[in-house]
Amino acid sequence: MRRKFAPVVEVRTIMPPSQSVLWLLTAQGFLGAFDTIYFHELRARLPALQTRAKSELVLHSLRSVIYGLFFLTFPWLEWKGWWTAVLVLLLALEIVITMYDFVIEDWVRKPLGGVYPAERVLHGVLGVLYGIFLAYLFPLLREWWRGPTGFAAHALAAPALQWTMGIMGVLACVSGLRDLAAAYALPHSGWPWAGKIHARR
Repeated sequence: MRRKFAPVVEVRTIMPPSQSVLWLLTAQGFLGAFDTIYFHELRARLPALQTRAKSELVLHSLRSVIYGLFFLTFPWLEWKGWWTAVLVLLLALEIVITMYDFVIEDWVRKPLGGVYPAERVLHGVLGVLYGIFLAYLFPLLREWWRGPTGFAAHALAAPALQWTMGIMGVLACVSGLRDLAAAYALPHSGWPWAGKIHARR
């Protein structure tokens, strides 16, 4: 008696970003928010320096907007085809911005006594975390590059994570716009720190 075997059919699904990528990006966002709120705002009060901190504030603005795009798209969308190349350029630009920020922040912070030691440690942790994030993301980028150009929707992230990252994306963009306004000394852009710059020992 001959046994009949059903043909094996391979079904491939579009590979969404892994949960690891989303959680690493979320952790990066929380640490970056702490860096911004505690060190940039509460301690250094960078917006009060305005044009004296223009170079650093502009870099912070660009980086915040880049992260805002990541937070607002990764939980819902895949960057496919040539959009993958755009995403790679943004990822590389973030690295360039961060490296340049390391160079100029001591010069900008001279009136404040330099960069805080704990802030330097946090920057190192953020750099390591970003590297791990890229290591998890690169295999997905290869998959996305092979797809047709466009944005493909996915529903991998839990709703709570989607909303958390969405809120972080909006706040990152708002923070970027604030830094840009302060860099060009627009009215009220130094609020609430205007006139409250303190050097430290």
